[in-house]
Amino acid sequence: MREDDSVSVYQEPGPNEMRDPVIRAELKRASVWFGLAVAIGLVVLLIHPLLIIFGGLVFASMLDGGVRLLGRVAPLPRPVRLALVVMLVTIFIGGTFYAMGVQIVEQAEQLRATLEAQSNRIARLAVDLGLMESPTDFSGLAQQVLGSIGRLTSAVGSLLGAGATLLMIMIIGLFVAMEPRIYDRGLQWMVPVAERDEFAITITAMATNMRRLLAGRLAGMLFEGVVTWLLLWLAGVPMALLLGIITGILAFIPNIGAFVSGVLMVSVGFSAGTSEGLWAIAIYFGVQTFDGYVVIPMVARRTVDLPPALTLSSQILFSTLFGVLGLALADPMLAMIKVALQRESQVSAKSRRRRGRRRGRRGGRIVASPEEPPPDAAVG
Repeated sequence: MREDDSVSVYQEPGPNEMRDPVIRAELKRASVWFGLAVAIGLVVLLIHPLLIIFGGLVFASMLDGGVRLLGRVAPLPRPVRLALVVMLVTIFIGGTFYAMGVQIVEQAEQLRATLEAQSNRIARLAVDLGLMESPTDFSGLAQQVLGSIGRLTSAVGSLLGAGATLLMIMIIGLFVAMEPRIYDRGLQWMVPVAERDEFAITITAMATNMRRLLAGRLAGMLFEGVVTWLLLWLAGVPMALLLGIITGILAFIPNIGAFVSGVLMVSVGFSAGTSEGLWAIAIYFGVQTFDGYVVIPMVARRTVDLPPALTLSSQILFSTLFGVLGLALADPMLAMIKVALQRESQVSAKSRRRRGRRRGRRGGRIVASPEEPPPDAAVG
């Protein structure tokens, strides 16, 4: 070995030195995977606060939709319109409970007693049919179901926890609705400069679809609640007002909310008599059919169309992982994910078309590859 060869080998970096490009590349790759693992761990640990923040964004979208709708009628400054929207919503909710609070409380207690009596009747029927040995088996099954629900909703299981969660969601939503552009610019600042334009378009599309989705959802809640209340009252079904309020609130959660409200409605109807029970079934299917074939398609044409099977699957998944709050926010989260994926596919399609046009422009002239001689030289 020559002396210069030994000197060059001596000056090369060893396998454990940071100067080695291979080591630096491997460390960079390992840091990316480590950062991804840390991010996933933080999301798992902080999922409840993240859901509260997302719920605040959903509430902010509701307020922003009301502010924009009021701006079409009264061209007032945005803070004034926001204050009017908040005041009108507060007056509506407070006035409803002030005028019908006593009736709602009485019907709530009556509903609890009715559901308990209906469950005992179902237990006796199951015993008579030989499906259970004793009614205590049914009560034990009910306790197991309620226990599992309690485990799913441990984050907001108590009334105090639910109230605090709702208060935090409303406060975050109110602050975001006051100055939405500040938070929009903050999100864009966290994205690389080259991607900020596309990110801004994606955020705008997500916000627009969120407002339309929630506007349609609120319209469906109002329609189902009011129509259910009036039809049940005309049919002579007890607790029509409370059932209408419950149906309207549960309409925010598609599929599962409609099923729960239908079970309550039919149970109360049959507790008053066979004719009332049949009327409750007819009213439930009539309202849900009109909402599913008229209201929801009208909303879907102007926003993200979510397939029912995909929506139900996401609700089951999010409710199992995150409880009641995840169940309530499953539909908006799914809609936002779908908008982001659609926007990503549009951007990818545009880039492919641009590359195709560039290749088409270069197709008019023949470019020789490095391995082969030019065509003219081969002919000559």
